[in-house]
Amino acid sequence: MPLATSLAIFQSCNITGVPKSTRCAILRDMAKVRKAERRPPLNKTHKLKRQDWAKKYLKTDFSKVLWTDEMRVSLDGPDGWARGWIGKGQRAPVRLRRQQGGDGVLVWAGIIKDELVGPFRVEDGVKLNSQSYCQFLEDTFFKQWYRKKSASFKKNMIFMQDNAPSHASKYSTAWLARKGIKEEKLMTWPPCSPDLNPIENLWSIIKCEIYKEGKQYNSLNSVWEAVVAAARNVDGEQIKTLTESMDGRLLSVLAKKGGYIGH
Repeated sequence: MPLATSLAIFQSCNITGVPKSTRCAILRDMAKVRKAERRPPLNKTHKLKRQDWAKKYLKTDFSKVLWTDEMRVSLDGPDGWARGWIGKGQRAPVRLRRQQGGDGVLVWAGIIKDELVGPFRVEDGVKLNSQSYCQFLEDTFFKQWYRKKSASFKKNMIFMQDNAPSHASKYSTAWLARKGIKEEKLMTWPPCSPDLNPIENLWSIIKCEIYKEGKQYNSLNSVWEAVVAAARNVDGEQIKTLTESMDGRLLSVLAKKGGYIGH
């Protein structure tokens, strides 16, 4: 009974008259409280495109794919993360209340095989449209990482990005093509599919680290420094586990006929 109350769980077992505190104490040994995940709804067309994508890339060597994405981090962290146990007699710590999490930083990164690319910080105040996105990639990804790679690496690398307007526009597609990232070197991406991008799991790892124990930040620079530090603590084996999960993700998409997969 996912997301059921303690009362509903006990009633389903024909157990009544148990106080809430006792029910919760028992359930803590075998379960934990979680919020439902939010995902965009999938219609029939979405599911068919996800299946077509899985079939197209089923035999791909995913160690050659660079998985990219942006993440926004705020000063206060996601809603509901500042929760945890405190001892009897202790007072809960005081948290600042700021609108929209107190502003934030937009971060871009990529993962390929067992390597982390970045993270790179988008300049504060810059809205990523097609032109600014391409300029950002030029100043960071291409100049600081890609150009250092061998010709054979560049020949075999496949670049993945989602279908955000700044990514999928004609301008950005043509710009990437001039950089040699075109046709089979630019992965097509199905709609509504964050669950298929392994870098989403990296973002979760980083956020859990930077916001642990309800941590808040006083400046954009301090939250950015925390992101960099957390990223440095992610080792190659962790990244390799994420990138090597792709075969299983594709098989899950096909098994679920295009439906969302579990992580």
